[in-house]
Amino acid sequence: MNDMSIKTDEPRIAAHRDSLEARVRDFARFRELGLIARSGDFFPSVHYPPITMYPEATEEELLDDYALPQDGLFDVYLHLPFCEQRCLFCHYPVKFGKFGDKTHDETERYLDALEREMDLFRNRLGIQKFQARSILVGGGTPTLLTPAQLDRMLTGFKERVDCSRVTQFNFDVDPGTLTDQHGAERRRILREHGVDRLTIGVQSLDDEILRKMHRPHDVKTALASIEACRADGFQLNIEFIFGYPGQTLEGWMRMIDEAARLDVEEIQLYRLKIDSYGDAQGPIDKIVQLRPQELPAFEEAIRMKQAAIEILAEHGYTENLRRVFSKDPAKYSHYAHNQCCQLYDQVGFGLTAFSSLRDRFLLNTQTFEDYYRRIDSGRLPVNRGIKRSAEEQKRWAVVLPLKNRDVDKAQYRALTGIEFDQAFPELWERLTAEGLVEDKGAFAGLTRKGAFFADEVCHQFHARSYIPFEPDEYVQGPLNPYQGRADAVEA
Repeated sequence: MNDMSIKTDEPRIAAHRDSLEARVRDFARFRELGLIARSGDFFPSVHYPPITMYPEATEEELLDDYALPQDGLFDVYLHLPFCEQRCLFCHYPVKFGKFGDKTHDETERYLDALEREMDLFRNRLGIQKFQARSILVGGGTPTLLTPAQLDRMLTGFKERVDCSRVTQFNFDVDPGTLTDQHGAERRRILREHGVDRLTIGVQSLDDEILRKMHRPHDVKTALASIEACRADGFQLNIEFIFGYPGQTLEGWMRMIDEAARLDVEEIQLYRLKIDSYGDAQGPIDKIVQLRPQELPAFEEAIRMKQAAIEILAEHGYTENLRRVFSKDPAKYSHYAHNQCCQLYDQVGFGLTAFSSLRDRFLLNTQTFEDYYRRIDSGRLPVNRGIKRSAEEQKRWAVVLPLKNRDVDKAQYRALTGIEFDQAFPELWERLTAEGLVEDKGAFAGLTRKGAFFADEVCHQFHARSYIPFEPDEYVQGPLNPYQGRADAVEA
């Protein structure tokens, strides 16, 4: 990897140079303390345990003694694993083609199976309908259906899910599916079914970078989708990836400034992950092997992230949920907040979908044929998961809220039976001493510096078997996650 140095003759970079280099020094220091892997690589703290580390399990093992939440509400996820083409950074199994142009047997078969899965899950729980608190439909590209199929999917979904108490209905969308010959009709169908928030996978405002990502859209299409969706009254969140091959710090900073000027409600940032953290290794690992000189150094990715934070702040955006920036703190994903911060019960349907419940986790199969086979045999397509032990519950109840907002101490006590202050006292003291976490009274959370390195801080609370990198990847410093602090929970 090529560590591109900052050009002092570039005015935009020069204005931020001191703070960017200070953050790089933090990166180097925390690597020497053992917080960050020697290689400089990172592993996103999205689930605990990480999604690739769940053991095989059956639906009986995971659900036979499950009790419904007291209020009967769930946050609900629906997964559509179809895309026009493979984005090189994607780490999830999908099928590719022009599925949105006409009805295909494959998408019809999947929609049939999806409805039957929801029926199987309802029967397993003994309920007539799922009572939804919030909804997210993702993929893949969930709008890569014909308008008739999109309407059919949402109609069938609402026959099985009571949406009367939903506070927000999210869709993850691709720009091209909202602006092609069917785009206006798809947007109308979404509105008619109550969808009010869209996350648009823009990823870049540079056509050359979009080409390198193998995205099916260009910048003109992305901007047209934002304009059309804004006119239709959707709350908008737009996503961008940094640290991608071919990106430069100059180009990234210019692009983030352009993105902020679009004045959408939310802007979300992702750092490129080369090794898989989902159920399929993306082609990006081969691209990096072929052209390693194009990949920005880890230090440059750190500069990109810090620069984005500062440029967004100049436009009035602040970090709301982790990695998501908004001007209005009331604008955020209710689904993400409920699942990751409130730790409410959430159910998911579709290939690789998961159900994150208050004391257990269920994960669906990774292959289409196994998904269909299990459902055809009258079984849920669950093939992995855990019922958390008391020790794992104590870790899980820290990792998700700490990564995304703050740990609510009263909520922690209700979920684990112990006070948060008694759970990891020595580890918390070490992290406090390094300026990474702080006590906030009724809450415990990350400092501004800790928030920048949120993934790595959360790894400190993992059991040894779930630490994302091998022991020799960490310096033997005071924050080495293998040195016992994240291994024993003190009651």
